[in-house]
This record gives sequence, C-alpha cells and structure tokens, in this order.
Amino acid sequence: MPSRDFLHHADLPPLGRRQLLAGTGAMALSGLLPAAALAQDAWPTRPIRFVVPFAPGGSSEIVARSTAAELSKTLGQNVFVDNKPGAAGNIAMQEVARADDQSTVILGHIGTLAVNPYIFDKLPYDANKDFQPVSLLAKVPSLYVVHPDVPVKNLRELIAYAKKKPGQLSYGSAGNGSAGHLAFEYLKMTAEIFMLHVPYRGTGPMMTDLMSGRLDAASVGAAALLPFIKAGKVRCIATGSTQRLPQLPDVPTVAEQGFPGFEMTQWYGMLAPSSMTRAHVDKLAAECAKAVKAPDALKRLQGDAAEPIGSTPQQFAQFIATEQTRWQKVLKRAQVKPD
Repeated sequence: MPSRDFLHHADLPPLGRRQLLAGTGAMALSGLLPAAALAQDAWPTRPIRFVVPFAPGGSSEIVARSTAAELSKTLGQNVFVDNKPGAAGNIAMQEVARADDQSTVILGHIGTLAVNPYIFDKLPYDANKDFQPVSLLAKVPSLYVVHPDVPVKNLRELIAYAKKKPGQLSYGSAGNGSAGHLAFEYLKMTAEIFMLHVPYRGTGPMMTDLMSGRLDAASVGAAALLPFIKAGKVRCIATGSTQRLPQLPDVPTVAEQGFPGFEMTQWYGMLAPSSMTRAHVDKLAAECAKAVKAPDALKRLQGDAAEPIGSTPQQFAQFIATEQTRWQKVLKRAQVKPD
C-alpha cells in the first residue's frame, strides 16, 4: 500500500511534481560527484613505468631513481624505472609516444628534446606534439676539464692557448650530439676558438683517453667527473653552472671568467605521452615537485652536484622551447650530425 508521503507527493500539481523530481535528480547527481572525484583522486590504480632512454648509470639514473622512490611513497603505487637505451634515445621516445595506458612516462633530456629534432633527418616521434611536459626535475652542471699536462690553470688560459694553437688541441665527447659535444661547441662558439672534436661511443672510453693524455680536454656532467677531479686525474678549469659548486668552491664558473650569462647544464624532466589526461599530468607534476626536494632525494641529488628543480608543466614547456631555440643555432653552426 502506498505510503502517505507518496500519496501526498502524487497530489502535487504538475509543476510541483517536476520540481520535486528535479530536486531528487540533483541529489542523486550530487551523490555521484564525490564518488567521481574519489575515483579521480585514486589514480594511479596500477604501477607506473618510468622509462629512461639511456643505459643504467650516470646522472639520468640518479635523477630517475631518486624521483621514482619518492613518488612510490606519495602516489600509493610503485613507480619503477625501466632503462631502454638505443639510437640516441629515439627507441624509448617512440615507444612512450604511442603509450595510452595512463601509466607510462619517460625521462626527457636535452638530447631527446633539444638536439635530436635538429640533427636527425627523420624522427619516429615529435618532441612537441607526442608528449606533455610534466616537470623539470633536475639540472646537472657541465664541467670543463683538461688533462693535467695541458699548461693551463683556468678557462682564460685555455682560450689563450687554443688561439695560439688553432685546431691543434682536441676535446672528446660521448658522441655526436651528446651533452658533452654541445657543451664544448657552445664554449667554442662563445669564446671564438677552434678545437678538434673527437667523438666516442660513450663517456667511459672518452674518459680513458682523456686521463691517458690522448685528449686535451672534455666537458662532462659533474656527477661523472667529481671523483676524477678529486683524484687529480683531470683538472677542472670551469663550471657551466650559474654559481660555483659547493664540491668545487675554488673553481670559477664560465660566466665569472669573462662570459656573463653563460650556462651549460644537462637537464632531466618527466614527460607523459599526449594521451595522458590533464588531471593525471597535473597530479604527477605536483608530486614530482615534492619528490625531488624530499630529504632522501635531495641528499642524493646534491651529493652528485645535481640541482633539484620540480617545475610546473607550463614552466617545463617554456624551458624546453627556450632550449630548442638555443641549441638549434649551436647545432647548425657546428654542423652536428648523428653518429
């Protein structure tokens, strides 16, 4: 038998019944909204794969694993690093560009985002259209070093020495288009000197020849060089950072030695495929900003002279655009071609 309430409502005029039904529908909808919000907040619901387009080791490993460890604590899901080296990072970038699982991200780098688009005739990915910047995670300053037998104590002396011996001094890098190659070409362009470039298949073999005296100079990320500098196997004559490094307080920056505004750093940031929802990108960005400055991550990054950043997606996008403009000019002038 119908209840009194139902009979009372049924007796309402048509307009009153419509208002009642509208109110009931609104209450039902309002009951669904918190659930939808909770579902959104619950993301990620599965482990996140953080692809690194390089072999294990070096600055990329330090930045990726430090960030992943902290994100695993705050996101409620494991964030695991997956190294996918090969073809100057192009293999991994292509794979992640096509990912649409909402759980795959990649470590973006100066090479894959600001170099490869200008030295390869054709790429299997579009650096600007296939990815969404999430957060600039860290910068690693490049150091300029020479073999101890090279008779220079600082950058000014190297420049003067190179101008006396144009084309007679050599510098090595991990390969054409590598960060070390860019760093020295940028210095050559700025200081108007000419030194011979000798590309290697990686930083390891290049450092072997530098320390043996077969090369005169090189520019490498601080993390990889600090142990050799402290051991006296190479001499650091300048840092590419904007300020002196705590680990090398007596070594002036390039800017201090006559080139104001000069900065040369390797940089690493998180990218998501274009298919990832904006809400997920924003959530990742907020967590990344906290992750790189968490005590454990901060200690590890700063121990290797890496500067934690933790930017917004918009800030990272602007940074990438600026870097692309800068390096396109250097690459064109140096006529850099892939190995």
